[in-house]
Amino acid sequence: MKRNFNLCLIAGAIAVTSLTACSDDKMEDTVLPQQESAKIQQPDAREKVCYYVDNNWSSSSVLVSGLQNSTDTNFMNSQMTKIASLWGRSNPVLRFVNDPSNFNSTYNAISYGNGRIYYGYAIYYDAKAKGGDIVNAMILAHEYGHQLQYIFGLPSVNENTARPNELEADGFAGYYLRRPNGYNKTNFSEIAAAYEFAQSIGDYQTSSPNHHGTPAQRRSAVRLGFLLGQYDLNASNFDYNFFYYYQGVLNGTYKVAKNTVNPEIDAYMSQYIDELRKIQSGEISAEEFKHLQ
Repeated sequence: MKRNFNLCLIAGAIAVTSLTACSDDKMEDTVLPQQESAKIQQPDAREKVCYYVDNNWSSSSVLVSGLQNSTDTNFMNSQMTKIASLWGRSNPVLRFVNDPSNFNSTYNAISYGNGRIYYGYAIYYDAKAKGGDIVNAMILAHEYGHQLQYIFGLPSVNENTARPNELEADGFAGYYLRRPNGYNKTNFSEIAAAYEFAQSIGDYQTSSPNHHGTPAQRRSAVRLGFLLGQYDLNASNFDYNFFYYYQGVLNGTYKVAKNTVNPEIDAYMSQYIDELRKIQSGEISAEEFKHLQ
């Protein structure tokens, strides 16, 4: 793991200053095991002193263990527990990033390969203002989807951009929003705010390594994940089914070969393939999309 070291000035109890080193938790190149504690992990002594973030965030941003009030903090911590539990896992470390001098610089959420998720103040409060708690639940479920990818070596599909990783994470989020032991929204129109936010942060930089998928592709990925939420799947089985159907959607065709791993899912999904294709191509408008069941 690559590390940088910064020095943080500490004011002691007797007004004496000293220096301590704070290590940088940058994006990992290798997958590290998750913490096996069901409790919300509290900040360690180094974090309390240094509030260190990393070079994915502005130099003036700080790492904190809570949001602006306990209601928001408790909501996110409870969602983190529920999301991880849905997949039979323990919680990753969830931290929040604030920048008192440049609030908008924290418009991001990052999932790290060392079992950490850092969630920016700006994206949290913008998402909440635009669509309520469900939007942040979706974003957090998306970021946890990346944790599943780190742990299980997913996705099974590779491209020259980040699109497969991001669309599958959107699918993981849609799945969580539907599952009865997740956010438990069985009618697709109930998650309108969440999927509208997802498509709003799509992009058209299709040749960029960081391409996340077009807005329409992201909408269709959330929809596919929601449909797969009809079934109880583990992460690897979700990956198989997500790309079994989604690759056909991207190609504008339905796969000729039958889903021999989950034939009951194939019977259910066959009625939605044309719909998914029309969503990702834009043939189904945003307004029509809102009224899907």
